[in-house]
Amino acid sequence: MCHLGRLFTTLLLMVPALAAAQPAFEAVERLTFHETIHLDGVIEAVQQSTVSAQTSGTVQSLPFDVDDSVAAGDVIVQLEDSEQRSRLRQAQAGLEEAEAALADARQQFERIEAVHERGLVSRQEFDQARNNLAAARARVERASAAVSEAQEQLSYTRVVAPYGGILTERHVELGESVNPGQPLLSGLSLEQLRVVVELPQKYTELARTERQAMVTLTDGRVLETGEMTFYPYANPQTHTFRLRMRLNEPNGSLFPGMLVKVGVPVASREALWVPASSLIHRSELRAVFVLDDQDRPRLRQVRTGVRDNGRLEILAGLSEGERVVTNPSELVGSERLNLVTEPDAEANP
Repeated sequence: MCHLGRLFTTLLLMVPALAAAQPAFEAVERLTFHETIHLDGVIEAVQQSTVSAQTSGTVQSLPFDVDDSVAAGDVIVQLEDSEQRSRLRQAQAGLEEAEAALADARQQFERIEAVHERGLVSRQEFDQARNNLAAARARVERASAAVSEAQEQLSYTRVVAPYGGILTERHVELGESVNPGQPLLSGLSLEQLRVVVELPQKYTELARTERQAMVTLTDGRVLETGEMTFYPYANPQTHTFRLRMRLNEPNGSLFPGMLVKVGVPVASREALWVPASSLIHRSELRAVFVLDDQDRPRLRQVRTGVRDNGRLEILAGLSEGERVVTNPSELVGSERLNLVTEPDAEANP
């Protein structure tokens, strides 16, 4: 008898007979199994940006530093604004002058229009007064646009946070001169987070079709995810496709840069399943108790596959519908255990 057979016989001799009460059992089921790969994903912020200067000036104030929290609308950089204020005053003065010229042109036109109706001025004088009024109106519009531009340039000296979050990097120092387009501060928001993972090329087809994934933390907690996005191109170095998922519960315990586990279904197959608790594992022996037509437990060796949610895949040794004992440990020490066994389909000679 081979070593495996001796182990099998030893296990039988260790347990006496079965008590009269029928043991708990479940039928062998045939279910669809979705094979899943587990990959390392990274949490990143949906909103992360670098604020740049939109006007020239000298950095006058930096109210916040790196790692500080800011609210939307908070001033995060103040530039020296004397030049912009001077330009605004000049533009406002130009507007006042244009408005005064417009009022004079309007009065002149109204006087000439009144006498023109009585035929006391020529058509040429009337047309000239009307054209002067139109030109005065155009100068007012131009001066008003100059005031708006100067006001906008002045507002650019107060750089505000576009959204609430934390500052991650400072690119300028106090007293430094900046020009339009120069980076000032970088930051991100913790209110909207997502998971990014690199999916191997051979698994992308089913993953795109199923659009299912499970994200878990190192402590086993499952995170709720939302919209799933597949990048339409592969990384030329790693030949992987990027998969991105929105997190629906950034509750303050998640931060950008954290590692998570991402389970992605990549294949499907039909398989036989039994409760994982029904398996008897002794060294190289794997077996279950199967109830026969007289509800007697018979020990049968099986070949197993993967475990999934408390269930065990059976590759060989059982058929669909057979009844397996779910609590084989309770048979140990019973008084009427039937020592008759069934032939092992997977036994070695």
